[in-house]
Amino acid sequence: MNNVLFKERNLQIERDYNKYPFIVIWEVTRACALRCLHCRAEAQYNPDPSQLSFEEGKKLIDEIALMDNPLFVFTGGDPLMRPDLFQLAKYAIEEKNLPVSMTPSATPKVTREAIRKAKDVGLSRWAFSLDGSCAEIHDHFRGTRGSFDRTMKGIEYLKELNIPIQVNTTISNYNLHDLEKIADKVKEMGAVLWSTFFLVPTGRGLEKDMVSPEEHEKVMKWLYQIQQKMPYGVKTTEAPHYRRVFLQEKQRAVSETARQETKREDILGRAPQPVNDGDGFVFISHIGDVYPSGFLPIVCGNVREQSLTDIYQNSPIMKELRDKSLLKGKCGVCEFNEICGGSRARAYAMTGDYLDSDPSCSYIPKALRDKAGE
Repeated sequence: MNNVLFKERNLQIERDYNKYPFIVIWEVTRACALRCLHCRAEAQYNPDPSQLSFEEGKKLIDEIALMDNPLFVFTGGDPLMRPDLFQLAKYAIEEKNLPVSMTPSATPKVTREAIRKAKDVGLSRWAFSLDGSCAEIHDHFRGTRGSFDRTMKGIEYLKELNIPIQVNTTISNYNLHDLEKIADKVKEMGAVLWSTFFLVPTGRGLEKDMVSPEEHEKVMKWLYQIQQKMPYGVKTTEAPHYRRVFLQEKQRAVSETARQETKREDILGRAPQPVNDGDGFVFISHIGDVYPSGFLPIVCGNVREQSLTDIYQNSPIMKELRDKSLLKGKCGVCEFNEICGGSRARAYAMTGDYLDSDPSCSYIPKALRDKAGE
């Protein structure tokens, strides 16, 4: 336990994102038994025969460890569809001292035995997806009957084995009306972190499923309130403008006593400085392709041909994504673009240009308001 806490504290030290990312996510397989409506990976039932082998996976882990030991996440598809998953996890944790988390799907593979194996190899956290407070909403979104019940059963196993729980929720028109109940459910589960994903129309995710820019703003203000009153932490993915909203809401509540974030159990997985697509974040696909994130499907290189560090540091696309002076439209003139920068994945999905403004943001920058007032 002390070793895990030591690694978590190291993650809270600010790092130069031009050199190394804060978080590395490896899609260990694209195989999955579910048919989720929003699936970025458009997962398939069987593994791709060309996915990275066990030895290639170990080589990738060696490279990741050289990147100043970032937070390392196994994702999919369903990671549990890889027979060598726990061998890879054990290698990453015991041999390379990486803090490892996993995001498996709620399928029959989530057994007490599988979770015990995760605990035995020293996984830092297990993340389950919850996209509805009840089976009707969640199972519809996940495309599989029984997914909600399996999630609840998996949560019970995690509690029994005292493994920290993270809950992931994709916010969309399917569950916008259910968010308050989901928030209560997350508390009931005893989770340490609620990680909310704002839908990006890529993979099986559709633009019609996204909430509107005004609803994005409303939900983020509500998340700020949830952060203040719930025992768990709140973070967002593909919603960097939550940082702006958080600062604005905090300024409005200056008379209230701030909670001490450094003492929270959800510290693992929360960056000490802003993270964005390709800027503190890197994603490796099941066949070794490297992307700025799982939601920004532009290949920057392949680990079978180049080192991950070389791709992250020197890919022209990665370098552009880290240069906020290149942002266009209102993101380019926004006074918050250094701490926000907009979702580059959503900009790309909806405009075809990853440097364009994030269409989900309703905020009007001061520079544009001043210009309009002239």
